[in-house]
Amino acid sequence: MEKQKLIRIFDKQANQYEKKREDTTQKRWRKHLVSHARGEVLELAVGAGANFPFYPPGIKVTATDFSEAMLEKAKQAATHYHIDSDFICSDIEEMSFPDQSFDTIVSTLSFCSYNHPLMVLDKISRWCKPDGQILFLEHGVSYNPALSIVQKVFNPLLYRVYGCHHTRNIVGLIQESGLVIHKMESYWKGMVHLIWAKPKQKFID
Repeated sequence: MEKQKLIRIFDKQANQYEKKREDTTQKRWRKHLVSHARGEVLELAVGAGANFPFYPPGIKVTATDFSEAMLEKAKQAATHYHIDSDFICSDIEEMSFPDQSFDTIVSTLSFCSYNHPLMVLDKISRWCKPDGQILFLEHGVSYNPALSIVQKVFNPLLYRVYGCHHTRNIVGLIQESGLVIHKMESYWKGMVHLIWAKPKQKFID
């Protein structure tokens, strides 16, 4: 999908994403994952700031998103939850940070939309400090054969409407990227994964 069209789709969903901050299941997953963040944090595709209630004290968040409407919601959330934060409106696939800039990198429900997910995984591996951590809450194709068939049938429609692929093998992509998975929890027949990872081995002392 053309990038500007994708941005318009997410702009239109900003109010809906803001309401999702109150979703009970997502709140439980986000708290379980994001409470482990520390130090200088980079959050990819921050959306409406759904993770902000769960960050521990003493962190600094650099929050990115290519949707200005989403960032406006996230800024309101950061103020409400007293998050020390900076905001960058840009496409993460086009962004650059110095290597080893962040102690923690957080991605929640963002890898379904990237055109080049392996490229983004390579970037965040370089941007993470050698002793840092990369935290994922992502969704993708189920390990259940029947469910995966349904996902594949409806994926083209869902992508056009929501800008989101439902058939990506998230665990496979992370493994292919060379990131080191330290811990993983899967839910909803493998459609949702919480993953604690480390940068590629070559960046570890």
